[in-house]
Amino acid sequence: MIYKTLFIIGLILQVAAQILLAQGNEFVYSLKPIDFTHWFILIGVVFMIPQVINFPNKIFSYVGTPIALIGIVCLIGMCVLDFIWWSQPTQEIRQEFANQIAKVPSIWKPFISFGPSILNFGLLILSFNFLKINKLGILIIILATLIIYFGRFIPHRLIYGYALTAIGFSMLFYQKKLNYEHKIK
Repeated sequence: MIYKTLFIIGLILQVAAQILLAQGNEFVYSLKPIDFTHWFILIGVVFMIPQVINFPNKIFSYVGTPIALIGIVCLIGMCVLDFIWWSQPTQEIRQEFANQIAKVPSIWKPFISFGPSILNFGLLILSFNFLKINKLGILIIILATLIIYFGRFIPHRLIYGYALTAIGFSMLFYQKKLNYEHKIK
């Protein structure tokens, strides 16, 4: 049960980080004494690992667990890069650093471009382990994943996406199994 709780806390930390990021780069760069935003992301994904590797032994776990773990690694790498950005004293140095790593596809693509969103796809697949137990929770996670991947026109889509993912998994983990069978006497 502790793994599930840590997992939900991890998702809530992702929401908190996205709320901080929505305030803009200048706000994030002004955070002191540490970059709380990316520490929330880092701690959040680390909190998710125990549950990610403890989903039931089903086909959805065999596929979803490695995908989610790859996404977690990509988010950790992204946080390392963002800590370096945050530590730079001026925007010019930050831009120079960004220009440099943008020229290195083996860094830019997995850790900045598409890597972090891999986690959401892995979590979606892992949610299918609960298909017989709670379809509504899975539908919420599907909606969250669609918002994250295709909702670029939605302001602050990552806040909504991670919040809905947390709600969906909370329903999957903590809502009692719905039983629609009626006893006939």
